[in-house]
Amino acid sequence: MKIIDKAKVWLNPSYDAETREAVQQLIDSNPKELEDAFYKNLEFGTGGMRGIMGVGTNRLNKYTLGTATQGLANYLNEQFQGEEIKVAIAHDVRNNSRKFMQIVADVLSANNIHVYIFDGFRPTPELSFAVRHLGCNAGIVLTASHNPPAYNGYKVYWNDGAQVTPPHDEEIIRRVNQVKAEHIQFTAKPDLIHVLSNEIDQTFIEKCVQFGSRNDKKGYDDLKIVFTPIHGTAIASIPEALEEAGFKNVFLVEEQTKPSGEFPTVESPNPEEPAALKMAMELAELNQADIVIGTDPDADRLGVAVRNKKGEMVLLNGNQTNTVLTHFLLNELKEKGEINSKNFIGSTIVTSDIFIEMAEHFGVNCKTGLTGFKWIGKMIREAEENEKFVCGGEESFGFMVDDFVRDKDSVTSTLLACHIAAKAKNEGSSFYEELLKIYQKLTCYQEALVSLVRPGKSGADEIKTLMSDFRERTPETINGIKVVKLMDVQAGIVKNMLDDTAEKLTLPQSNVLIFYLEDGSKICVRPSGTEPKIKFYFSVKETLNSVEDYDETQAKLFQKLKGLEQSFK
Repeated sequence: MKIIDKAKVWLNPSYDAETREAVQQLIDSNPKELEDAFYKNLEFGTGGMRGIMGVGTNRLNKYTLGTATQGLANYLNEQFQGEEIKVAIAHDVRNNSRKFMQIVADVLSANNIHVYIFDGFRPTPELSFAVRHLGCNAGIVLTASHNPPAYNGYKVYWNDGAQVTPPHDEEIIRRVNQVKAEHIQFTAKPDLIHVLSNEIDQTFIEKCVQFGSRNDKKGYDDLKIVFTPIHGTAIASIPEALEEAGFKNVFLVEEQTKPSGEFPTVESPNPEEPAALKMAMELAELNQADIVIGTDPDADRLGVAVRNKKGEMVLLNGNQTNTVLTHFLLNELKEKGEINSKNFIGSTIVTSDIFIEMAEHFGVNCKTGLTGFKWIGKMIREAEENEKFVCGGEESFGFMVDDFVRDKDSVTSTLLACHIAAKAKNEGSSFYEELLKIYQKLTCYQEALVSLVRPGKSGADEIKTLMSDFRERTPETINGIKVVKLMDVQAGIVKNMLDDTAEKLTLPQSNVLIFYLEDGSKICVRPSGTEPKIKFYFSVKETLNSVEDYDETQAKLFQKLKGLEQSFK
């Protein structure tokens, strides 16, 4: 009855006729869908919101977007009172993204805010770039990244081009929670809505080429590249950027170059999943390509596949790709004599600890934050007066070079990966062999991710119960290996399981648990912030005595991972 009462609010005249009719149909004939659509409010979290499109408080639609945007507008007008306020907006290729962007632009302009929109879809990193390039107070991108076609989303950026972080995120949430449907100003002021010229696109690509490629282009002519945008926005940037950088042999997966919110050739447009790159891998075999690049729909993440020592094309995980990119950038600084303790790289608590080792090896700092690039953006903002950011990455296939973009950036990262591959091939090595050399120099790591999908209200309850059980009944051993330390980010402590002492964390609170084992293994458990999932991140490590021993060492690591995964059943 509470859900029905909540739904009936959407039958009042504050909502348009189409919405009222759809809600009435749910009340009359679809109780299950009614429950999922209204059992909670779609949360405007610390970076925005993401959800299934449709009517209801737990869906992405005109009114949930309007509420979020009205709350943001109220906060911007408070923060920048008396100024000419500017907001840049971009959108991806998803169904309704253009329509949703127009709704957002209308609400902002109705609140006397100047809005700068693109004439079509653009990559998320270009939105981050545009915010600072145009001197905007904030930015918004309409995207649900790699989620299924039923989803869309809304991410908010601050004036530094990074996603909003404390205190702004919490204050925006507070304003959003105060907004009711009747408060939303939907009537646009067209004079305040400006369409951006192609000059932004060209300047963005020039910057990507500057930071992603190098003047030494030895091997560029010889490197064979296969690229797929998986029906997403990268088609607007990466092929052009590769051409401007000087790469000659680029093969596009033509079937996946057509932008589509249905993502018709894949089950999931997620470059983390080998199935999403199947067509690209087949094209690579046909053309004997050296490297495959696939990007997600909003072009902030990239998957990289390269040939192993047997000549087989293998998809690297995010940690492996980022290891090669980070090592290259740090080594380049070292060779130039420009590396020092004021340099730092950014990482996250679920990312491989090899980045901590690498930073120590080069004598730089590795700053570790919560999951999500917003926290790496926060690191840069807080350190920009005294320290120099080199690069940052997280395990979920995201990487950022320098800080002209302050979010994951597949465009620049693609150029850098191809430069490294070309340089290595020209010198008789390969991208893959460079990874193994790093493992031999430092430590050999292997990671695995297991995600349990639990949709709807029942799924949310199950995930909540799982996290409570892990906290209340912390295991003494996992797969027979002693748990020596437990990090509970929500409680803000790191507990030493051997002597029952605890230290306070400096990280913001987040629903994350990390188990550290006696043999150096690490398991992180966290509910996804953007999908109805609970995620288990496993990381194991071994010494690699020589590159030739890698296959044997990797087999040992996979066996370790299998044991850890089975222990969680």
